[in-house]
Amino acid sequence: MEKIRLSKLMSEQGFCSRREADRFIERGWVSVDGESISELGFKIYPTQKIQLNKAAQIQQQHQITILLNKPVGYVSGQAEPGYQPAINLINRESQFIDKKFPQRFNQAHLKKLAPAGRLDIDSQGLLVMTQDGRIAKQLIGNDSKIEKEYLVRVEGSLPREKLALLNYGLSLDGQALKHAQVSWQNKDQLRFILKEGRKRQIRRMCELVTLKATGLKRVRIGKVKLANLPEGKWRYLREDEFF
Repeated sequence: MEKIRLSKLMSEQGFCSRREADRFIERGWVSVDGESISELGFKIYPTQKIQLNKAAQIQQQHQITILLNKPVGYVSGQAEPGYQPAINLINRESQFIDKKFPQRFNQAHLKKLAPAGRLDIDSQGLLVMTQDGRIAKQLIGNDSKIEKEYLVRVEGSLPREKLALLNYGLSLDGQALKHAQVSWQNKDQLRFILKEGRKRQIRRMCELVTLKATGLKRVRIGKVKLANLPEGKWRYLREDEFF
C-alpha cells in the first residue's frame, strides 16, 4: 500500500478541499493517528485516521455559501475583457432576504468566495458561490453525482430518434457523454437534467442534433432550486438546505 499526500486524502475523504487542507495543516489543525501534523506535503497511508481539531471545525461552520440568479452577460469566474464577474453582484443592495434565514450581508463573506461550477456568459440562472471546499467538491468533484437541471429554449425540429440521442449516445471531444434526462417542457423548450458539466455542453449537444439553443436557464442543483429568487439577486444557503 502506497502513502498518499495528506491534503489529497483529506479532499478525497470529504474533510475539505485540498487548498483548505493545506491551510489547516500549516496551522497545525490536522492530526493523524492522534499526532498533530504541520508539514505540507506530508504523506500517510489511506488506512490512517485523520482528525480536524476544534479550531478547524469552527472555521468550517462559519463558511458561507451563496445562491445567485446570474443574469446573461456576467462571467462565473474571473473577469473577462468587457464583462463583469458574477461576484460583483454580491452586495447589500442585491441581497434577497429569505424569511427563513434572515442573515444580512457581511463584506467579509466575499473573502475566498468562489463559484462551484460554471454558468456560461450567455446563460442565466442558479450559480453557487461558496467558501466551503466540501460543497465545492460535492458539486464539481470528478466523482460528483449531483444533478443539474436546465430549461433550454430551442429552434429547429427534433425527431424522436434525435431526442433519444440527447438522452444517451452523443460524444463531445471524443468522449462519450453520461446518460442525461431530456424531455420537452413545452413546444419550444426542453428540460435537461445532467450529472456532468462539460464546457458549453448543452449548446453543443443541441448543435449535434441540428437544434439551436437560444436561451438557457439553470433552475436546480441537486435538491436546491432557483425557485422565486429574482434575476440578479442572491441569498444565503440556509442551514436546512442540502445539495
